[in-house]
Amino acid sequence: MNTSAQMSEANPRLHYMDNLRAIAMLTGVLFHAALAYSVLAHPLWPTADRGQSFIIDLFAWFFHLFRMPLFFVVTGFFAALLVQRRGIAGMLKNRFMRIVLPLLAFWPLVYFSMTGLISRAVTEVENLSPLLQMIKPWVLDPNAATAPPTLAHLWFLAYVMCFCILVWVAFTLEWAKYLHRLAAIAPISQVWLAPLLLVPALMSVPAPFPAPESLFPQWWALLFYGFYFLMGFRLSHQAAWLDQFKPQVARLLLSSLLAYALFLYLLQAKGMTQTDWFSKVILALLQAYAGYGMTLVCLIAGQRWLDVHHGFLRYIADASYWVYLVHLPLIFAIQIPLMDVNLHWSAKLLLSVGTVLGIAFLTYHFLVRGRMLGRFLNGQQRGR
Repeated sequence: MNTSAQMSEANPRLHYMDNLRAIAMLTGVLFHAALAYSVLAHPLWPTADRGQSFIIDLFAWFFHLFRMPLFFVVTGFFAALLVQRRGIAGMLKNRFMRIVLPLLAFWPLVYFSMTGLISRAVTEVENLSPLLQMIKPWVLDPNAATAPPTLAHLWFLAYVMCFCILVWVAFTLEWAKYLHRLAAIAPISQVWLAPLLLVPALMSVPAPFPAPESLFPQWWALLFYGFYFLMGFRLSHQAAWLDQFKPQVARLLLSSLLAYALFLYLLQAKGMTQTDWFSKVILALLQAYAGYGMTLVCLIAGQRWLDVHHGFLRYIADASYWVYLVHLPLIFAIQIPLMDVNLHWSAKLLLSVGTVLGIAFLTYHFLVRGRMLGRFLNGQQRGR
């Protein structure tokens, strides 16, 4: 998820990747905070509030379709750079130090803090969400079985490491040479054919596709996010690959917006479910094409307008790992008391997002940046 300063300084084309990562991270904080006020997520989200709005669904699920795919493109891109500069062994060592060790260190803190917050909420909050109402008897029963642990939002780190190991396997078996053969496919064919590879994975899970939080890897997530990781890995080796889509960017944007509009219409306005095969196919196709198209649009726009050294975005990119690790427990800690507060949903959303970002960036600046914890996460010393 993070890269060294030397990489960005050595190659100016890397600036847009760092800046895209910064924007995607901020979008992630907004997305997780907005789920409390989503109509679609209301039955399933722990901090679901009484105030809900279709406006939240309109924007939140749109970003959901390409936010994490874009993150995996970025991680695949930088994994390829590590292989080029340090070799497979150097890449694996770097990813172990920057991904596995932070995952092992922060997972207990994240998991038990969120579990404690939920346990406290079921006893202190009056206006419980539907999910908390359902699990309240189980939480209060001392003889109840313990729920299996999950990775929470840290599942991203586990999958990045899985893909890095698969890169090692691919290089060992000399599969990397097949990447170059993909370049022979015409751009318009890639736009229409590539998303079809994602349909089997998306058909196997509810729509919108969920977060694969279980401790064990799920095949659909390996296929779905592995596709985007490979996309970033290839982009690092073939920088000109993205250029061939630039003449089509307007059509990509328009078709992605139309696919998303139809997806949301079927999912919400018509109450379409995934109980039959036809519904699964349609919803999977719409998610695949909208997500893939918007990911390409973001990469092209980033390369066009964000391929510069911008101090503000660079600071956010440097802080993104820390903000990613701590933001979800902070959201729960802030939104649980707000469930009993009589405020409009928009005010609660602004309050929760502003408070989370304020705490996350202040702690990063004074406790992480340029300190031992910062070196542990980012592998480098940065001035305060």
